[in-house]
Amino acid sequence: MKTDSIKLIDNAISSGARKAVICKDSGIGVKTLDRWKISSKDNRKGSNRSPANKLKPDEIAEIIKISTSETYVDKTPNEIVPMLADKGRYIASESSFYRVLKENKLMTHRGKSKPKAHKKPEPLVATAPNQIYSWDITYLKTSVLGVFYYLYMFMDIFSRKIVGFKVHETESMDYSASLINEICKKENINKDQLTLHSDNGGAMKGATMLATLQRLGVMPSFSRPRVSDDNPYSESLFKTLKYCPQYPSKPFVSIEEASAWVNNFVYWYNNEHLHSGINFVTPNDKHNNEDGYILNRRKMVYQESRLKNRNRWSGKIRNWNKIEKVYLNYLQKEKKADKIPA
Repeated sequence: MKTDSIKLIDNAISSGARKAVICKDSGIGVKTLDRWKISSKDNRKGSNRSPANKLKPDEIAEIIKISTSETYVDKTPNEIVPMLADKGRYIASESSFYRVLKENKLMTHRGKSKPKAHKKPEPLVATAPNQIYSWDITYLKTSVLGVFYYLYMFMDIFSRKIVGFKVHETESMDYSASLINEICKKENINKDQLTLHSDNGGAMKGATMLATLQRLGVMPSFSRPRVSDDNPYSESLFKTLKYCPQYPSKPFVSIEEASAWVNNFVYWYNNEHLHSGINFVTPNDKHNNEDGYILNRRKMVYQESRLKNRNRWSGKIRNWNKIEKVYLNYLQKEKKADKIPA
């Protein structure tokens, strides 16, 4: 590229162009051009000093070993680091994990789909469990072509806990009404306590479902027609369900098999899955108000590591504070001003 640029500039100069003018138009300094003609090599010398916080070879090897182990191979650095902190270990920050994995070509996409952006109108906010639920219905493939099972699933957006589910052979407002009735009894929901958000399907807005919500004192909330992004928590939950490593590669042969698999998924999701939206604690920990103890313990691990090796930390430790508010379809400017009604 340098040789081509020199030739073009020399041709222009031989045709009568002034050297300073042609260099300026080309974006190349006159001195740079003269240096290129002497030598095409880059003779600039950088600093020979290694940064004080540079990872040691054994630390890099440990990061690779942990990230490729059976326990963490399907986890991101954002999950691996807090999981290690829960065991009283700190090796490096998430950014260091990402950098090491990238340098060793281990940053391949492990999911089955690309992330999807969401628009969020009609703002709501939850400050405690059992204030706002989100629910939806998704299809589960069967062994019969064109026939599906229907998974009804409700989640608490504050804790991300799956509070109830059922698998049925048809989509019906009677099934959804029966399920929300069971959930309200199990979670001890009082009248005027809960808002239930969903899309505009028949099972969500049917007369039986709306009558049940009115009897229970549950306030319905609906997405805009044909806009799935207005119900992001349920959409995200179904994406996790269908793209997790344990999702069956073959269709379900019976409704019993489908229900059993979903039951195992719900147990994993509520009790083992470290959810990024609630600072990498499990939904059950958040729902039962046990996340504060876990996050404080992580904070102590970070603070101790910072005291032992201060030159590794250029600023404050990671924020391990509890998530106090969870927004549903918030508007960014309203969230910043904290003006969203509960």
